[in-house]
Amino acid sequence: MPYVMVQIPKTPAPSSPAPRPVPTSADVARLAGVSRATVSYVLNNTSAVRISEPTRRRVHEAAKELGYVPHAAARSLRAGHSRMVLMPAPTFPVGPLYSQFISELQWELGRLDYTVVQYGSVGLHGDEAARAWAELRPVAVLVPGAGALGPQGVTVLKRSGARAVVTLGPESVDGAHALLMDHQAVGHCAGAHLHDRGRRRIGVVVPEEDGLEAFSLPRLAGVRGAAEDTEATVTELPLAYEEESAARLAARWRELDLDAVFAYNDEYAMLLMRALQDAGVRIPEDTAVIGADDLMLGRLLRPRLSTVHIELPSGRDLAELVDRAVRNPGAAPETHKVLGATVVHRDSS
Repeated sequence: MPYVMVQIPKTPAPSSPAPRPVPTSADVARLAGVSRATVSYVLNNTSAVRISEPTRRRVHEAAKELGYVPHAAARSLRAGHSRMVLMPAPTFPVGPLYSQFISELQWELGRLDYTVVQYGSVGLHGDEAARAWAELRPVAVLVPGAGALGPQGVTVLKRSGARAVVTLGPESVDGAHALLMDHQAVGHCAGAHLHDRGRRRIGVVVPEEDGLEAFSLPRLAGVRGAAEDTEATVTELPLAYEEESAARLAARWRELDLDAVFAYNDEYAMLLMRALQDAGVRIPEDTAVIGADDLMLGRLLRPRLSTVHIELPSGRDLAELVDRAVRNPGAAPETHKVLGATVVHRDSS
């Protein structure tokens, strides 16, 4: 069989368009008709130099048209530190109240020209986590929860350039600013309320989810403190945040012989209250129920849920503490007691 060789001409590969150069502050200055210094003053929100509003508007419009954003590393070099505030992602399930607090804090820090970065440090703890945080060279670190940081970790962070380390938990850490959150007071409020309502056999829900022990155990201790030197008894009730777990607990409620329960927070209270009602337990006639956090959903239940209203520190106050510490890193660490607790009495108790 004869073979015929055919030569197929090569077609040149389509050339990809040349990448557009990254816009610079000089480009913004040319388009806006101002100096590079003016661009820097405007985009860095420098308050020491007065810039007219029309000029500010021209600079912002030029930057938007060119797609220009300031170089964070270069700005950090000029300032001598970054504007990054690092927040390790919580290792515990966060509820609506804490989420709202974090959102407010991030907004207030942004208003002060800080960039908030949440760091997921799964599997890292204590000083090992602090070394991982330090690699990012934050100007400040806000550490939620108990036992997440020790004095050595504070030293590591400060040596890496962190001007402020702030902990949010039940105890202070040497070298760090501290917002002390007394969760025992939350439990004491709930226990005292139930006792005042004539309840003497009080159950306390302790969530089985990992990471909540720093909150649930102090709350349990608070209820026990309220019942101390009274005829009331306190029973610990482990409960997972699952309908099946709540149904199992409700099924043995009558043998537990409890006439009241502090359910850790509103979410666990709503979970347990539904299961108790399904099991034929009347609320509040057979069992009084109280939660904590004062969520809107608790007011919509029938019966309406009694709760402990918790006052977290304001996002503005904490942001100003961070800013104060960044500006004056040599100042002595501040300690503030926060987390006010008051009972909101409704139909369920």
